[in-house]
Amino acid sequence: MSVRTVSLSVFVLFSAAMLGLAAGAVWMVAALYLRHPLPWLALPIGALLAWTIRACVRPAGTVAALLAAGATLLAAFYVNMLIAGVLIAGNMGMGLIAAMRTAGVGMLWQLARMALSPADMACAVLGMLLAAWLAWRKPRRR
Repeated sequence: MSVRTVSLSVFVLFSAAMLGLAAGAVWMVAALYLRHPLPWLALPIGALLAWTIRACVRPAGTVAALLAAGATLLAAFYVNMLIAGVLIAGNMGMGLIAAMRTAGVGMLWQLARMALSPADMACAVLGMLLAAWLAWRKPRRR
């Protein structure tokens, strides 16, 4: 493998992770605004991540499908951890950043995992499958 191939692979992986985190943050804003967890947003977020990743990864295929599914999973985990942080911040009268730093990743993950229902997990899995399928498909030529 050449240095260029390795650097491009690392950049693609980093970009997919950042897209997943950004999608999770947008998902959290919508969930907080509507005051509901909104697990069904995994489907449109998965579709948006898939289209974005498919447009950037050449050739679109298995790698793009895995990246899109992983980014969707990361967005689902991240939104749950952010909502757990918001709940801690609200209950303790702290700022969001201070509450998340105080709680730590382990406690946030445990609180997020405890709040997950089977329907939430099913929506996340469906979003991942949709993202993988959309990213795996070849774009239509005009």
